Amino acid sequence: MSLRDTFESVADTYESARPSYPEVLFDDTVDIAGLGPGDRLLEVGCATGKATRPMLERGFTVVCVELGARLAESARRKLSGYPVEVHVAPFEEWTTESADFDLVYAAAAWHWLDPEIRFRKAHHVLRPGGHLAFWSASHAFPEGFDPFFTEIQDVYAEIGESHPGEWPPAPPEQTPDERADIDASDLFETVGLRRYLWSQWYETDDYIALLDTFSGHIAMPKERREHLYREIRARLSNRPTPGVDRHWSSILHVARRKEM
Repeated sequence: MSLRDTFESVADTYESARPSYPEVLFDDTVDIAGLGPGDRLLEVGCATGKATRPMLERGFTVVCVELGARLAESARRKLSGYPVEVHVAPFEEWTTESADFDLVYAAAAWHWLDPEIRFRKAHHVLRPGGHLAFWSASHAFPEGFDPFFTEIQDVYAEIGESHPGEWPPAPPEQTPDERADIDASDLFETVGLRRYLWSQWYETDDYIALLDTFSGHIAMPKERREHLYREIRARLSNRPTPGVDRHWSSILHVARRKEM
C-alpha cells in the first residue's frame, strides 16, 4: 500500500479527527477566483468532505474525485441533499465530458498527485479563465508552541522515526510556498497567496485518533506505533491538564488558467 492509499483504512475516524479549515480560507478562495453563485467546482481528493461542505454552503455545485471508495461513501452520506457528485478514481485517470469547471481545488491532497500530470489535467478540465486553488494542512511550530512536541522527539528517535531536518522546524511564516511549481508548469499564473495559522486543543484520546489519520503513523510497524502511543499517553496524562495544543498552518495558492 502506498502512503497515498493509507487514508482509506481510517475512513471511519478521518471526519472526526481531522481539523476543519478556517472559514476565511474559503472566503479568500472565492474572492480571489472571482466565483459567483452556481459556479461549478471540481474538488480533488475530497476524503469525507471537510472542504466540500463549505463550498456547497456558499452556493456552488461541486464534483468530487476521491481515490478511496470508503471515503467517497462517507462524503456522499455527509453531503446528502447538496448539489454534489462524488466519483471514485485517481484524479490522474478520471475522465469527464464537462471540461468547463470554474475552479479546480484540492485541500491537503495536491501534493499526493503525480507532478507530471496534475497541472496539465487541471488545465484541461477548467474553462478559459478558470482557476486552480490548493492548500495544505501542516503541523506548525510558531514561537511558543507546546513543548510536548520537543519532549516527545526522543521517543520518535528511539523507534527510528526521527523528525527529518533541524528541530524545531522553521516557523510557519518561513515555510516555502509553491509558486515556483505553478510557474514551472507554464499553464497557470499565480494570482493569490494567503497564509493561515490556528491552534486546536486535543485531549489525549483525540490526539491519538488524529495521529491515526496520518499516513506515516498508519504505515508505521505496529510495535513501534504501540510503543509511541503508550509514551504519548503516559506523558500527556502527567500534565496538569491532560492533552496537547497543536498548531496548524495552511498556505492557499490560487492560480489562473493560461490560454495556450
